[in-house]
Amino acid sequence: MVREVDVSEITKNIREMCISVNYELSDDMKKVLSSAKQSEKSPLGSQILGQLQKNLDIAKNDRIPICQDTGMAVIFLDIGQDVHLTGGSLEDAVNQGVREGYTDGFLRKSVVSDPIIRKNTNDNTPAIIHERIVPGDKVRIKVAPKGFGSENMSQIFMLKPAQGIDGVKEAILKAVNDAGPNACPPMVVGVGIGGNFEKCAEMAKEALTREAGVHSDIAWVSDLEKEMLSEVNKLGIGPAGLGGTVTALAVNINTYATLMLLLVLAPMLLLVLTLMLVLALEKV
Repeated sequence: MVREVDVSEITKNIREMCISVNYELSDDMKKVLSSAKQSEKSPLGSQILGQLQKNLDIAKNDRIPICQDTGMAVIFLDIGQDVHLTGGSLEDAVNQGVREGYTDGFLRKSVVSDPIIRKNTNDNTPAIIHERIVPGDKVRIKVAPKGFGSENMSQIFMLKPAQGIDGVKEAILKAVNDAGPNACPPMVVGVGIGGNFEKCAEMAKEALTREAGVHSDIAWVSDLEKEMLSEVNKLGIGPAGLGGTVTALAVNINTYATLMLLLVLAPMLLLVLTLMLVLALEKV
């Protein structure tokens, strides 16, 4: 049975999500951050993590953004194949939600309409929109305000199959080490392995939206995530890049079928990644 969803509902929910994810940290990431503070061996690093926690409280109580860089909105839409969207253009509805959220939430508007001319659109649109058709009659929305300090630290590696898992490990460590303090650690590292050029990058980006503490359901991938988190934290970059034992809070890996070994890494600024919110649009 086909279910009708008016796109105005998508606009409404994206507006609310753009505001809330910039003001409040999800409970799962708060828990991980608290655990990181307890485990950090550097006194300075522990102090920095404590300041991040204090900043979260101020942002929530005073209704101001956690970070001044409120990013470019990245929207993931899982649209049930039994959903019929009505009332207008889906793309327009998404961008209207972003426009209202960034305006009504007094969030910094940094998007420019052209990469060379660089004229500000003054409403933080357009968003980056990823759409996927899935079974069911629901629309699932993920909103990720992606700051470009961390975005600019992302890397792609074209690996030969013979390099295998060791090549993957070396690439992950190289990307994080190259990023150093520029991705504002502690970070979550999103990794895509396989697919093709664009699929791999999309997997790495979406990996950043995974709930904290949840590993891949593929055994070897889950093992690799745990191993690489340990190895990344041995780099000693630490909170704010000032040294310490907590450089990353998680390493999340997505994989896909491929013809050759392809790897994309997307280091993510903590105070952007952890601002992501997953919302299931159940109401029409």
